Order: sequence, then C-alpha cells, then structure tokens
Amino acid sequence: MRGIHEQRLHYFVEAVRLGSVRAAADALDIAPSAVSRQIAQVEAELGVDLIERHRRGITPTEAGRLVLDYFRQRQTQLDGLRDAISDLQGLRTGRVVLAIGEGFIGDLSRSLGDFSARHPEIEVRVNVVGTNEVIRQVMEDEAQLGLVFNPPRDPHLRVHGSREQPLYALVAPGHPLAGARAPVTLAELGQHRLALPDISYGIRQMLDAVEQAAGQRLAPTLTCNTFALLKHYAQQGGVTLLPLFAATQELDSGALCALPLADPGFARAHVELVTRLGRKLSRAADELRTAMVQRMTAFR
Repeated sequence: MRGIHEQRLHYFVEAVRLGSVRAAADALDIAPSAVSRQIAQVEAELGVDLIERHRRGITPTEAGRLVLDYFRQRQTQLDGLRDAISDLQGLRTGRVVLAIGEGFIGDLSRSLGDFSARHPEIEVRVNVVGTNEVIRQVMEDEAQLGLVFNPPRDPHLRVHGSREQPLYALVAPGHPLAGARAPVTLAELGQHRLALPDISYGIRQMLDAVEQAAGQRLAPTLTCNTFALLKHYAQQGGVTLLPLFAATQELDSGALCALPLADPGFARAHVELVTRLGRKLSRAADELRTAMVQRMTAFR
C-alpha cells in the first residue's frame, strides 16, 4: 500500500459507501469525473480493479473489500491515537461521535448539555439516522456510541444499556381512538390514516414482524424518515406508532395521547446503547456513555 494517497482511498470508500460515483461526488462537492479519476489512479497503483459498475451503481470487488478493510483499520488506529492523546491531556481535547435515532434527540439533549458544560473543549458530533445506519456506523467505527431502537441481535455489538420501551399508538385528543377503553388492535389501526417511518427504522421492522405473525398487513398513508412529521401528522388527525420517550413534549402538553397496543409483540420493543465489540472507548466517550445510561429517560 506504500505510495497510495490517503485522499484517493477516501474517494473510493465514499463511492462504495454511497453506492455510486455520482452520490460520492455530490457528498464531496466535486465533479463525478474527479472521483472516477482518483479511483482509477488507486486501481492503477495496485494493479487490480476495485469496483464493479452496474446499472444501479457500483459494488466493491474482492480486492476492493480488502482495501475497504485496510482503510477502516487505518481510521480506527488513527482514532485510537487521538483518543490516547486526549486521555493524556485529561479530557481537555478530543471528539466523540454518536449515531442515534431521531426519537432520542430530546431525551439526549440534557446529557449532552451537561457533558459539554464540563468539557467545553471536546467536540461532540451527533449523526441522526435510522436503525440500520446506526448499527453500520458503529460497526465500521464511524461512531463510537450508538443509540438505537429495537435493533436485531448482533454478536459484534456490545450493549452498555438496555431498557424495554413499548410502542404506543399516538393520536390527537379528539381522534376517534382517543376514547378507546381497550388496547388498540391491528385491525383498528387499519381503519385510520397511519403514518410510519420507512423500513430502515426499528419501529417499522417491529411492525413488519407483528404483521407477519398476525397474517395482516397495514397500508400507511404516509411514510417518511422524520419523527417530527409523524407527530405533526398525528396531531392533524392521523395515527402514528412511537415509544413514549420520542414524544415526551407532545404528551406532556396534551397535544397527543398515547394508547397501548393489543399485540404483545409491540411490548417487547427495547432501546440499546451500543459500541462495537472490542473497541476501547476514550475517556471522553466512556464518561458520556455513563451519563447517558444514568440520565436518559429511555433507560429508566
């Protein structure tokens, strides 16, 4: 690998991560031809093809996957060096990267505020993404910590905090379901305008499992990737499914009501704070991890 420019590798990694040269060019704010040229130079230096082009984009070759592994190991080593230096400086500098689902934003803000007040020189970066992307960022060392709702079991993840957080049906106070005396069934949900996140989110994955077990399929009238829109839609007469901690403000103000769901599958939902198994956290990341588990409503 000697003689290969690290920036060229970065172009290759971004193209593979995003699935196409054009998407990588948009993310990097450069021309697609520049990305292709940099990848071609790496291929020429190594004497192998790194990507295969398809109608829908690109995928890495076997050699490309080896280069990806090399790049990620280098990044992990660099992060470890930075963390070690930060530890020597006594939490005076450094960076902590979190990948979280949108529903955790309000709950997380207090822990972040307190942490930043104690350590103003440490940068905290928060990536707000869906369940699948949280896991990917943690597994590939793009994020030290991941906050995720109802993730699938993965032996490569270490769980630092876990708590059951059932899903509820959220509706406005004047909605026909608001006066229901019994838990809401799938059949009842199907009679109203339903707003749901897309399948990359743990909420939708849980609903999909419940639907398959029950032999029923709900047809949402709105699918989106932002909880804010889901909650606004519910306030305007629709129904959405969320854990309570994701709608604390709306529930406390009376803008929304939370209704229990009849299917026991919804009660098994849980939240987790995870890291990649084997990754050593910096002192800063470890302190923030402890504060999150102790202070966040999602873990109570």
